[in-house]
Amino acid sequence: MDKGRVLLALTGFHPQRWHELLSTEREVVLEPDGPTDPSIAYAVVWKHRPNLLTSLPNLRVIFSIGAGVDHVFADPGLPDVPIVKIVADNLTQHMTEYVVWRVLDHHRQAMLYRSQQAKKIWHEAPQRPAGDISVGIMGMGTLGRAAASILKSLGFCVNGWSRREQAVEGVSTFAGEAGLIPFLNATDILVVLLPLTPATRGIVDYGLLRQLRRRNGLGGAVLINAGRGRLQKDADIVRALEDGTLKEASLDVFEVEPLPKTSPLWAHPKVFVTPHAAATSDPNHLVPIILRQMDAFERGEPLRDLVDREAGY
Repeated sequence: MDKGRVLLALTGFHPQRWHELLSTEREVVLEPDGPTDPSIAYAVVWKHRPNLLTSLPNLRVIFSIGAGVDHVFADPGLPDVPIVKIVADNLTQHMTEYVVWRVLDHHRQAMLYRSQQAKKIWHEAPQRPAGDISVGIMGMGTLGRAAASILKSLGFCVNGWSRREQAVEGVSTFAGEAGLIPFLNATDILVVLLPLTPATRGIVDYGLLRQLRRRNGLGGAVLINAGRGRLQKDADIVRALEDGTLKEASLDVFEVEPLPKTSPLWAHPKVFVTPHAAATSDPNHLVPIILRQMDAFERGEPLRDLVDREAGY
């Protein structure tokens, strides 16, 4: 099979290092030679220009450089070719670190102690054991399962919710619409790692947050969103924080990014903000995976980590 050229189309990432690494084995271009360039066999993308891939006659595979693929489906002219999402130990490790960091920060009442430090208050708050706290993870894919494993090892009770039923050792699992409310009712710290699809857009709203368990050792429910920004409704989160539905929140993603300077989330005393930094796509780790996939595909081997177009992830 002729290797063909690789189209590298990235928005929000500097393409130089991606280009350098891909070019060690492949011919790489940043623009096709016209809308019907027959030489393009692969596209490596992140938020590419709409209709860029529509008419490429020999395009074989689209690779998303992140775990999320909603940006690919945002293209109205998306061609009917396989889409591969990147699953990498490096990305999984970064996300697991972020989730565990934020869970522990809330569990050990770090926001309270930071506030006390600013006021020079010496007061030890009651501390409940991890086993009294239930962490609920929405989205039990590779990232969710990895985070669940570490949280279990630290002694937390872990619940998992996903669209389809699945068994995860040591985790109480819930599935589908019927399982959502029971999952939320049994959760103290909600961790959102869902993909963004038409079914999940705006799912983290005030009504959902009201279902979280609030009578617990934390003194209230906690939200951590490290998935996609449009899973949540920012205004509903602010409302939930203001009326006590939520005690605290850690947010890495937002409806609009960068987070507008006018957003009340920036200065809210109960919110910890990070700039979509939970798990950054590193070309040094991800490009070798992409190149191996291309080589294997050309040997006739099946693609791994294919996106289910119907499910949207």
